[in-house]
Amino acid sequence: MFVMTTRVNKKKIMLIAVAVIAVIVGIIALIGGKDAPTSATNMVTGNDDRVQFIASFGWEVVNSPVESGQVRIPATSSEVFDRYNALQKSMGYDLSSFAGKTVMRYVYRIKNYPGATEEVYATLLISNNQVIGGDITDTAANGKIQGFSKSDY
Repeated sequence: MFVMTTRVNKKKIMLIAVAVIAVIVGIIALIGGKDAPTSATNMVTGNDDRVQFIASFGWEVVNSPVESGQVRIPATSSEVFDRYNALQKSMGYDLSSFAGKTVMRYVYRIKNYPGATEEVYATLLISNNQVIGGDITDTAANGKIQGFSKSDY
């Protein structure tokens, strides 16, 4: 039998976890699709509106996004996308109709996630000033990706 051990510090593990989550969210954002229900509460024309949208669910965020940029929703579906889109559908969004389209993604650090031991982020997917999806991601080793509502915690 062959046994191999290595030392990895907590900082490296967290950096790897955040990188993996960012890649997964990016891939999922690239796979997406369908228009979310149009309502005044989903309309966001700037940073203040995006922060207010997140706050409407009870989350407090750092006022500036830690990351923003365009992501392309992939033209073909996958198992990962289908799982992520199921979360979106549970919130009244559906990314399917955005397949092959480019949308904006904004990521904010949440300051009031209950019991957080690591960073927690709110991601918004935006098309034509309309929130079309997103999630709340706890980057802790046992963290989860959930909908916007604090009751999903």
